[in-house]
Amino acid sequence: MRFTLVTDAWLPQVNGVVRTWQQVTGKFEQWGHTVEVIHPALFRTISAPRYPEIKLAIGAKSGVRRMLDEQKPDAIHIATEGPLGQAARKYCRKRGLGFTTSYHTQFPMYLKRYFGIPQAISYRFIRWFHGAAEATLVPTATVGRELEARGLKNIVVWRRGVDTDQFKPEPRHDYGLPRPIFLYAGRVAIEKNIEAFLGLNLPGSMVVVGDGPPRAALEKRFPNVHFAGYQFGEDLAAHYAGADVFVFPSKTDTFGVVMLEANACGLPVAAYPVTGPIDVVKQGVTGYVDEDLADAARRALDLDPADCLAYANENSWDACAQVVLDHLVRLDRAETGVSESPISTPGAAKPTHG
Repeated sequence: MRFTLVTDAWLPQVNGVVRTWQQVTGKFEQWGHTVEVIHPALFRTISAPRYPEIKLAIGAKSGVRRMLDEQKPDAIHIATEGPLGQAARKYCRKRGLGFTTSYHTQFPMYLKRYFGIPQAISYRFIRWFHGAAEATLVPTATVGRELEARGLKNIVVWRRGVDTDQFKPEPRHDYGLPRPIFLYAGRVAIEKNIEAFLGLNLPGSMVVVGDGPPRAALEKRFPNVHFAGYQFGEDLAAHYAGADVFVFPSKTDTFGVVMLEANACGLPVAAYPVTGPIDVVKQGVTGYVDEDLADAARRALDLDPADCLAYANENSWDACAQVVLDHLVRLDRAETGVSESPISTPGAAKPTHG
């Protein structure tokens, strides 16, 4: 199969969307499929408002049209709602081609918070964008129910995975800080609600692994917090493993792959009881969710790392990639028109629908 992924989020961005699609496309290639990725670095770009590290493609319509015409993919998946995603959607609709999409980011919440755009307007766009897809993949059942309540159909629950060969309890980074160590890892961004973590009254030390525009200001406000910057690969895994509890303060993430990565390194999670954590954290087993985040973090210290490891092992990237594959639509391009049929792998497990 020739598969094309269209995404506005790709390297060098560091986030859960990029990590997820790197893993999925990597699995596709291992399974013998040909993968093409249409991403911002192939175009002239401008910086996204408030996020200079996020680049948006310019001239996406003609560029995407040319690339898809040349690639002639057997299946197309549109991962994001940005300029590239919109251009690919238009291409498919104009030619009567089936496609699938995925919903990664709670844009209606962000647009309301940062720009004052009413959520009703944003959800109208979300329905328009994803409503034409054969299936829209969402990270949790909770997100699926939220979108269905907003009028979106053809929802498929698509859980994330974790690479347990990379993320593991050993080796451990030696922070040289008083214990216990409470860790946050991810983008340093306002919507991640990091200040809620940094303002907690906790014993031991706090560590932030990651970077972003607010970092300098936060370092000044919280001089007792250790900021380690971005870490990658084995170094990132060692930073997880060297801590005692992973604190996930975000209230807007749709999933939070970092929570599974933490569990794979033996770390229990403390989070708010919101979309994402309520579907990922096994209460009292792999972490705690509570409106009192400090209490959740303190109680998480008593959990067994072995339970976290066992849970992480249940969530593989193979299963995650298989859900994508099971819902792709094969495009048989013929002179007489375009016909569509499902793509599947013999013996594949059936995915969970929302």
